[in-house]
Amino acid sequence: MSFEELVAEAEAVSVDGWDFSWLDGRASEERPPWGYQRLVGERMAEATVALDLQTGGGEVLAGVPRLARTTVATESWPPNIARARENLRPRGVTVVADRDEPSFPFRDNAFDLVVSRHPVRAWWSEIARVLAPGGTYLSQEVGPASVFELIEFFLGPRPKEGRDPGKARELAEAAGLEVVGLRNARLRMEFHDIGAVVYFLRKVIWMVPGFTVARYRPALRELHDRITAEGPFVAHSSRFLIEARKPAR
Repeated sequence: MSFEELVAEAEAVSVDGWDFSWLDGRASEERPPWGYQRLVGERMAEATVALDLQTGGGEVLAGVPRLARTTVATESWPPNIARARENLRPRGVTVVADRDEPSFPFRDNAFDLVVSRHPVRAWWSEIARVLAPGGTYLSQEVGPASVFELIEFFLGPRPKEGRDPGKARELAEAAGLEVVGLRNARLRMEFHDIGAVVYFLRKVIWMVPGFTVARYRPALRELHDRITAEGPFVAHSSRFLIEARKPAR
């Protein structure tokens, strides 16, 4: 396909929800070694009342074999709220439209398990408040300098900012939680055509703020020519897994 055809195709496809299956065969990302969805499934099987914060389109939670007897999810972006309700209603999950800001619309000590994949921000004091004594928080977060090769291609050199796992530990402990696990991973990504890049930047909107094809067409054309001549564009994502518990007393 030509540059124009690839770009037009990627512009036309919906980017609602948090399902990246449109990229199958067009882009790839190495998965973290710990298997977040599997870990959530293991914790859910032991939980009674659970909360999934910032669920996106509910794709991860919908794929968990067994949920807690009572499971609630929150989401703030309207297109994702609709997708999450569609995905999670058959599983008996209540999806709450929430601002993803304090304070959470839940009572103190309400959940024995709270999970969150790629939260925009972890509100540690609120997480600690809604966790029951002895309860667990499990989250996979985006780490420092994630996908910076792609970001810097479009925006030029940037400060290597991002979530610091050590800072996450400090904030969790300051909120009164005990960090029982903290793991990091640097993961290879490949973009095999310019359509994959356009789709990715339309969906993950904080990577290149204000991204549109019209605004970045010259850079997209340059990157298309590079991929055509040299093969996939390679970047690296950064992830960390944190698990914390609220003291039983």
